[in-house]
Amino acid sequence: MNGDVVHLYKDPTPDPTPGSAAGEASTLTFVTDTPTSPAAPVLPLWVRSGRAVRAAVTHEQTRTAARAVARHSLYVVGGARIVGRRAWDGRTAARYERMLRAAEAAGNMEAAAEWEERGQRFREARHRRRMDLLHSPLDAAKGAAVSAGMGIGGLVLLGIAMAVATKDPADVVTPLMAVVKFINLMITIVRVVWGPALTIGPFLALLALWSVGAHQKAAPQWALPANARTGEGEPITPSIVVKALRDLGIPALRKAITEMGDAGASMLSPIVIAGCGVEVDVTLPSGVSTNEVQGKRRKLAENLSRHEHEVFITIPQAARTVRLWVADSGALDEPIGPSPLVTDETLTADYKKGRAPWGQDLRGDAAALSLYQRHLLITGLSNQGKTASLRALALWAALDRTVEFRIADLKGVGDWAMFDGLATVLIQGPADEQVIQATEMVEGLVEEMNRRIEARRTDPNAVFPPLLGIVDEAQVAFMCPVKDEDGRPYGGSKATSRYFMAVRKVHNQGRAVDVLMWEGTQDPTDQNLPKLVREGAHTRASLALGTESQARMALGDKAVDGGAAPHLLRQGLDKGTLVVASDGIEIPAGQASITVRTHYIGDDDAQTIAERAKALRDGVTTLHTIERDDAERDPLADIASVIGDAERVFTQDIVKRLSVLNADAYGGWTFTDLKRVLETASVEPYKSHGRMVVRRDDVTRALADRDADGSASAA
Repeated sequence: MNGDVVHLYKDPTPDPTPGSAAGEASTLTFVTDTPTSPAAPVLPLWVRSGRAVRAAVTHEQTRTAARAVARHSLYVVGGARIVGRRAWDGRTAARYERMLRAAEAAGNMEAAAEWEERGQRFREARHRRRMDLLHSPLDAAKGAAVSAGMGIGGLVLLGIAMAVATKDPADVVTPLMAVVKFINLMITIVRVVWGPALTIGPFLALLALWSVGAHQKAAPQWALPANARTGEGEPITPSIVVKALRDLGIPALRKAITEMGDAGASMLSPIVIAGCGVEVDVTLPSGVSTNEVQGKRRKLAENLSRHEHEVFITIPQAARTVRLWVADSGALDEPIGPSPLVTDETLTADYKKGRAPWGQDLRGDAAALSLYQRHLLITGLSNQGKTASLRALALWAALDRTVEFRIADLKGVGDWAMFDGLATVLIQGPADEQVIQATEMVEGLVEEMNRRIEARRTDPNAVFPPLLGIVDEAQVAFMCPVKDEDGRPYGGSKATSRYFMAVRKVHNQGRAVDVLMWEGTQDPTDQNLPKLVREGAHTRASLALGTESQARMALGDKAVDGGAAPHLLRQGLDKGTLVVASDGIEIPAGQASITVRTHYIGDDDAQTIAERAKALRDGVTTLHTIERDDAERDPLADIASVIGDAERVFTQDIVKRLSVLNADAYGGWTFTDLKRVLETASVEPYKSHGRMVVRRDDVTRALADRDADGSASAA
């Protein structure tokens, strides 16, 4: 029976004629199972029993029960270790020795000397206590004898007083007998309690040790419950930080921590609360570089039981040090409060001395940005809050009535519509026509800049109102393929590119005369954000980006090498979170950037703020297109056009608006040119609050009279 399995079993149906040969043969049957038999083979009992035992042992309930038994047993062991360590530290100078070694390892000799002095004082006090113990038995005996004598004497006097009062001599010993009976009662109570106390005492001690161990979770990770093993939201302690660093996979760091007498405690500064997280500086041992730790951000976060976006690693001013900021679990997913621009209707702005409330840093402190004489660049992936962040700064600046805006929104979906009546130029739309107008708007900034520079040469003390040129979605301008009639491209990054060269000129000299360029762009590349343009911005901010190379384009190599990591922000989840590199915002010493969670200002709130800004002004006529024709101009009609619906406008503002309307015709105009045209039309400017103004009604009447005279002449 090659390969066959033979089973011998007894037929359960007895033969009717027991004892016969046929009956015996019928009760025993051979069954042969061949490999081709469709019936399943019957396994031996020991095999089936082994499998059942293995299934029972490996069952999840069994493993959970085994972990529970091990966990609670180890809590007692761990609690005993902790209590023993505390007792040892309390009775010896071990704590002071530990801190002394840590201070020496950190190179803090002042702290080392202080801990040495504390340890010496502890030893002296301990020596005095031990010497006192040598004399304490004799002193105690003397004290007991004196106390007993005084006590017995007092009881006898009390008994005599009682005997005199009751006229019964037996009452003399009554107080003494009462004391004797009380002592006898105490002895009886102790005899009754002593036996059970000896029995229960060890269990109470074990319970106390278990409580200490359970509170400190003094058990291996494998024995802890599943929810405790995850460590989600676990408070950050020095031991957790050191363990996380030790397990980073950096051999030199692990070896150094293992060899430290204080188990790595000397590496850490005090852990301080910083906003919605904690902050700690880590002094790395020799042989470990800061970029090695920075490159392990994800692993460090997981070792700290956090997500990658909840841990930030920066380089502070101290050498060979990294600064860790660890968020409370889930805290960065909570929104911050509304902007002060929304909550405080009395808030105003000061372009020169003030700071725009932009949001909060990771420490929870207010993050405010100075805009004074600083070009600005904000970039990031699409739909991450770029326009809202840029617009929030413009809305604050609008609350300073001296600030003039010229805006080109090359997205054209109404994000900047509330600046209609607030900006002198507002171009909206993504088409090539809007790119051409935006280019000419920036070239107008260059002409205004040159005019101011010439005026500064004449009068070195001349002061000019701030002029902000804002181009949102600037990548549309850089990528525009259209050329002008001379063959010069509007887009591109060559010396013949009109938009590129205009921006470069403003970057080079505009700051000195308060002509500033703000740009918002998305998904930066060398083509849609040329190197010279991005490096010309004083304030560079970035939302979430896709790669480290884009982060370097947005913020520069210095900021990224110092820990700036906009490419590690979560697209869609970290909307409005910016990494900022600028001298206009307060950045901790030694860091090259700061992370800001910006306030979101919705369209309705933005409209309300814009209305408040308009109320501060006398009325602004917004141009939605820029004239480029070479036809002969009508100065009086253009003056009426730029005055718009305002009742009166300053003559200085009229000159600026005419320059914006048509730079070729009015770019070189001064107050003298304006006055000449007005005098010809019999319109006389007058002073209001010390400044020359022109009334709208006077210009309108002059135009009507001129037209009437022209009609009469024609007739």
